[in-house]
Amino acid sequence: MNRALKTALWTIAFAQFLKIPLKKWETGKWCWAHFFETGGMPSSHSAGVSSLATFIALKRGIRTVDFALAALFGLIVMYDAQGVRRQAGELAIRLNELAEDVMRLEQNPKETLYEKKQARLRERLGHQPIEVVGGALLGMATGFLSYVFARKS
Repeated sequence: MNRALKTALWTIAFAQFLKIPLKKWETGKWCWAHFFETGGMPSSHSAGVSSLATFIALKRGIRTVDFALAALFGLIVMYDAQGVRRQAGELAIRLNELAEDVMRLEQNPKETLYEKKQARLRERLGHQPIEVVGGALLGMATGFLSYVFARKS
């Protein structure tokens, strides 16, 4: 596997791992399941594509087709992470609230209509803009470090 791809994959895993202590700091509870969830700080999507584009920019130059592809791919991924996917998450929040309102209106929590809906829709699908920026900065740092270490070896 080439160094650029290894850098991007390692960065994605690292960003996912960072969500665990950051959530602990925020909530006071350890939850290892955050490693496998989407959304949250930092955006692993942004971190991965930014590390790839940074590594390619340093290795091949910013005037290459390689960098142009990585940068454009990265911009699309980051836009999607904070745009479309975030909107889907906000829609899930509204649908979950609506289901709770229906249950309250029924005034009978034992009603079979609500019992069939066991799981709430996942609400953390996308990222806030600050999470995307945080991921992008993390990715640029890891892409740079990977390039530096590759030159030394």
